[in-house]
Amino acid sequence: MSELPEGAAAVDVRAIADGARVELSSAQFDVLAAGRVTVLAALASGTRPVYGVNTGMGRFAGVPLTPEQQARHQRNLLIGRAVGGPPWLPERDVRALLAARLQDFLAPGAGVSAELVRFLAERLNDGFVPAVPRAGLGSAGEIIPLAHAFQTFAGIGTVLDGEDEVPAADALSRRGVEPYVPGPKEGVSLIQGAPLARAHAVLRGVDAARAVEVTLLCTAGAADILGAPLAGYDPALGGTDSVLTDVLGEVFALVEGAAVREDVVQVPVSARVGPRAIAHARRVLRELAETVERAIGVPADSPAFIDGGFVSTTGFHAVDLGLRMDAVTAALVHLGEIGVQRLHRVLDDRFTGLPAQLAAEPGPQAGLSPLHKRAAGELHALRRLAAPATLGSADTSAGQEDVQAFAPAAGEQLRAAVEHLTVISACELIAAFQADHLRGGGTAAPGVDAVYAWVGETVDPVLVDRPLGPDLERLGKRLKLLDA
Repeated sequence: MSELPEGAAAVDVRAIADGARVELSSAQFDVLAAGRVTVLAALASGTRPVYGVNTGMGRFAGVPLTPEQQARHQRNLLIGRAVGGPPWLPERDVRALLAARLQDFLAPGAGVSAELVRFLAERLNDGFVPAVPRAGLGSAGEIIPLAHAFQTFAGIGTVLDGEDEVPAADALSRRGVEPYVPGPKEGVSLIQGAPLARAHAVLRGVDAARAVEVTLLCTAGAADILGAPLAGYDPALGGTDSVLTDVLGEVFALVEGAAVREDVVQVPVSARVGPRAIAHARRVLRELAETVERAIGVPADSPAFIDGGFVSTTGFHAVDLGLRMDAVTAALVHLGEIGVQRLHRVLDDRFTGLPAQLAAEPGPQAGLSPLHKRAAGELHALRRLAAPATLGSADTSAGQEDVQAFAPAAGEQLRAAVEHLTVISACELIAAFQADHLRGGGTAAPGVDAVYAWVGETVDPVLVDRPLGPDLERLGKRLKLLDA
């Protein structure tokens, strides 16, 4: 099969996840149809076993199937492996999963029909959202979540309609669509590969990048409030490290013009090492994005149809994506540790010269000390996510499947890490905003002053003790909408 015109690389998983329509050309369908003819001819003329097509799967790979069994087998593959349950993936994630599956089918090697690809594209365009489990995924690849996702095409299982769960058959009927009947090898193709890991890598990568950039604002705010010597953020300190140089330059642009406390020789470590930790996080995020790009067009099916034959592949073993998501999570944990320590320093009158705990009336009022306690709790939860989710293989299928990658679990851990770090950053920004208010305002560096003004659109100064949970909730939601 030749490279498709406007093929897999043209499918924008993130855009489709966010609601973009799928537009495929007639040329793409023509190439798919021609490739499908070749695949069917090879299946009809071949006498060798083809895994999952004329044989069982897993431990039953050596069991030949009769023609009658083969006729039922592709549909059956989508049913018996659907052993998951709620909580279900959010709609955005499901759309990303379906888009990543579309990428796989537009790449050489899958050999599915134009009809299946058209059915998949139409379901993306009409808002069809299968109920796909987020956890309990212990297969060597992603057979469990993919069975849940694609059994719905056959009118089996459940789809999501907002908060409601709807039988897939009803959802198809409402759309005037007949259930799809998978042809030879199509059931195997639907449940092979690692599109969920790729969907996680794309979406969690975007979310994590946004969270990292917010910590850059926190770094600058702390430097401004603590009166840190600005020379510590000079881009020249990056040397030949272009990533660190860029981060230092961005922080320096925010703090340039800030008042430096004359009695400060050196601010605490937490107020100095933020740029280096951000640079590391940017590097691992770039590595994750590069891994996603490399995965596009690589045979994900097993068996894949390559050079006229059916070849078992390892496209289901998304260890590269999983371990890189684990690495991003670890980088976020360290940024959270820095942030909580930095917040504690900003609340300390010994380091700021401002009222203790940034209380308008220290003593009768608690000030922002409870905010630090919330951040400490978020960090405690964040640290527990640092253990790599990708590691931990076990024997399944009577020893036939004896290694797993657990990449989707790494994606879920990264999702949680972003949430915890975002709350910590919101605590930091509220504290910096409060500190600027207590010192009278109008003295911050122009770059940081714009950050304070932005925070002030959502949060009022704390003049008397009040519940700050709602403030954190509102600010956290705005932080998640910033451009990454």
